[in-house]
Amino acid sequence: MSSPHAPAAAVHQPAVTSMRHPLAQTLLLLTFTTGLIDAVSYLGIGHVFTANMTGNIVFLGFGIAGGSGLPVVAPLISLAAFLVGAGGGGMLASRMAGRRPQHVARALSVEALLVGAAAVVAAAADVHANELSGYVVIALLALSMGARNATVRRLAVPDLTTTVLTMTLTGLAADSRLFGGSGEGSTRRVAAVLAMLVGALTGALLQKTSLFLPLALAASLACFAGVAYPRADRASR
Repeated sequence: MSSPHAPAAAVHQPAVTSMRHPLAQTLLLLTFTTGLIDAVSYLGIGHVFTANMTGNIVFLGFGIAGGSGLPVVAPLISLAAFLVGAGGGGMLASRMAGRRPQHVARALSVEALLVGAAAVVAAAADVHANELSGYVVIALLALSMGARNATVRRLAVPDLTTTVLTMTLTGLAADSRLFGGSGEGSTRRVAAVLAMLVGALTGALLQKTSLFLPLALAASLACFAGVAYPRADRASR
């Protein structure tokens, strides 16, 4: 039984782990945009990630070893920009502590601006790997993903990190009924995997036409989420 002194949000708002919660839905949308963004950086600008830093570390090692002509400069730029973005995102998280809807909205406005700027560069310049235009787009995208990761880290919603799926897949298998687990969280984990898969597929198809399209879509979705989430959060209370 709920305490008569419990706040209305605790009584009426679904848990964040529920797929009905506005924050969970927002993070799934951002997981989709990760697929769009990494499709552009990896397929369109040449073997570099701007969201998945684990992959960049591995590629950097391969590149330093001279493996298969993999780049070195682009992963370094991506890593450096990501760290700067994460630092800024951490500062924002500290300043917005206790104001989750406003924090998410502010962070997503930053993401939309940075990804939108990358889309403008992609529309205005002939972006290629190992050229200044490519490095600029990589830096802008990695900055945005660093800031987002710092935000999502502070939100700490299980299995919805929006940029990496290793632990999500681990939990999906380890907790599955097939292997004697409870199966709890399987819906959320499958949704996260599918969101990134569909995002990557969409980004891969769109970037064949132009790099602008998937980046413009990612920026638009971040802007939409930044406006819609605070309103949905208030309505769900």
